[in-house]
Amino acid sequence: MSTKLDSKIPSGSIETLWQKHKFDMKLVAPNNKRKHTVIVVGTGLAGAAGAASMAELGYHVKSFCIQDSPRRAHSIAAQGGINAAKNYQNDGDSVYRLFYDTVKGGDFRAREANVYRLAELSVNIIDQAVAQGVPFAREYGGYLDNRSFGGAQVKRTFYARGQTGQQLLLGAYSALMRQVGKKTVELFNRREMLDVVVHDGKARGIIVRNLLTGELETHIADAVCLATGGYGNVFYLSTNAMASNVTAAWRAYRKGAFFANPCYTQIHPTCIPVSGDYQSKLTLMSESLRNDGRVWVPKNKGDKRPPSEIPEEDRDYYLERRYPSFGNLVPRDVASRAAKKACDDGFGVGATGLSVYLDFKNAIERDGEEAISARYGNLFHMYEKIAGESPYKSPMRIYPAVHYTMGGLWVDYHLMTTVPGLFALGEANFSDHGANRLGASALMQGLADGYFVIPSTIGNYLANHSFDKMTEDHDAFRDSKEQCYKRTTQLLKMKGSKTVDDFHRRLGHIMWDNVGMARNKEGLTSAITDIKSLREEFWSDARVVGEADQVNNELEKAGRVADFLELGELMARDALERNESCGGHFREEYQTEEGEALRDDTKFSHAAAWEFKGDSAPPERHKEELKFDHVKLAQRSYK
Repeated sequence: MSTKLDSKIPSGSIETLWQKHKFDMKLVAPNNKRKHTVIVVGTGLAGAAGAASMAELGYHVKSFCIQDSPRRAHSIAAQGGINAAKNYQNDGDSVYRLFYDTVKGGDFRAREANVYRLAELSVNIIDQAVAQGVPFAREYGGYLDNRSFGGAQVKRTFYARGQTGQQLLLGAYSALMRQVGKKTVELFNRREMLDVVVHDGKARGIIVRNLLTGELETHIADAVCLATGGYGNVFYLSTNAMASNVTAAWRAYRKGAFFANPCYTQIHPTCIPVSGDYQSKLTLMSESLRNDGRVWVPKNKGDKRPPSEIPEEDRDYYLERRYPSFGNLVPRDVASRAAKKACDDGFGVGATGLSVYLDFKNAIERDGEEAISARYGNLFHMYEKIAGESPYKSPMRIYPAVHYTMGGLWVDYHLMTTVPGLFALGEANFSDHGANRLGASALMQGLADGYFVIPSTIGNYLANHSFDKMTEDHDAFRDSKEQCYKRTTQLLKMKGSKTVDDFHRRLGHIMWDNVGMARNKEGLTSAITDIKSLREEFWSDARVVGEADQVNNELEKAGRVADFLELGELMARDALERNESCGGHFREEYQTEEGEALRDDTKFSHAAAWEFKGDSAPPERHKEELKFDHVKLAQRSYK
């Protein structure tokens, strides 16, 4: 087992580390930037921001979008807000406090240098977004408004009602399309990346499938940036968009990029509960609702009275009872486990007993329905459309669901993977959140990586390397394209008796039951065996219809599910190796007397990065030791 990965964290004071390092890094002269081509895969916040920013600097950028438009990226689904340490509320916030809250929220399993840089850059993101016209909520006098999110005792979350992700994406999209208009960015819609091309030890391009024609295309560059989001759809049911997948990152993993902390999965506590087997995804209700909504269950098991008929003395506001300092605004992993425990103990509500109440009665009485509507109106409308009940009149019913993945491709301080020239941005990398992501930090990381980090670090890489001129006829590209063609052909030859969706659903059940909110040695061992068996059955009995040279959604799904079937096993392996509980990784064998996560800092204060060793050999686990010089390691407490 390897014990060290070179994170390339520069030396010096953490407060000045990034600014000093930007000066120390090499630059590419303006007249030379146009000689370099950079590929960016993904057009969400990280991808659109990165592509636009690098093109603005003068690089030639090729941008690849899996949808028909970048406006349909999954970033659009982020609702509640984006964190920034502006301290407009004068309530004690600072860059250091945001840094501290993020490290603590991630249960001390994140890299300090990256997290501090994220907190430092957060203040720039808001200025950037405002300049683009993002309509953040404002107070009466015109100042930008803030609200609270879980894991913090200050108001630092900027928001645009419940549409923050959509509005920020429109800002990044406008910046991207400006560069498309200037012809500094070539935008390729409806393309799915199938492979990274590596030559002479460096990433030099990608192979993509045109989802409209089926054609396999070759694209050459001097560097490749993956901004393809997370892999939560491995669980089948999640809050992710249906097109969200792991394929781009997984292809990179199989080409030598280490995959870090795959078992770190975020379970969001505020989702509309599952209502039947027909569902293919779940709907998120923003964490911002916990500012004014109170979470509770009946004190008596099996109490089936309508919530309006249950008096205060028969209600258990369990988050307020267990965590008086933070109350309903504890971090997501804490709130999710508490909801699960309430339901497992028999206090759940609704027809299935797998939900708890999120009640706005007190807030409406205090502030008035008009004020609550101004904050959450579109979320209330969404809930009523789906659940058939008005949150103005009765409490929402919520239950935890898979939402975000903190694991991803391992990257160094420059956001570069273990493959030189291959970078990973946003949720596609592992770097900033540790074992649990605080709410309103995903948008922050995506935009920080895209607008402010990658434009600097990619220049340092390009200035330090020379690049052979390559063509599509080069052996590296021809071999990669041939492998993609063989895989596509293999999938289309599958004429079994079961649909791809059937295998995906069954994988989801294995993952949720054994690698979900709670894990244990027996369940994880069983999951590894069951996933291997399911993968063998998939390749022998799945059915893929249609042809390669046309629109073929079944072929797309088959490729993605095949990768999920490999990823799921790696997630279970990673969880089995980590004999501790931390953040969203909750091993039942390792918990405090009060049922909280119990870390083992002696043995597991590291990031685990897995190296692909071939289809017939187990992956190798490497370690990046985590040092905490500015935040004291301590048992997390939100009481």
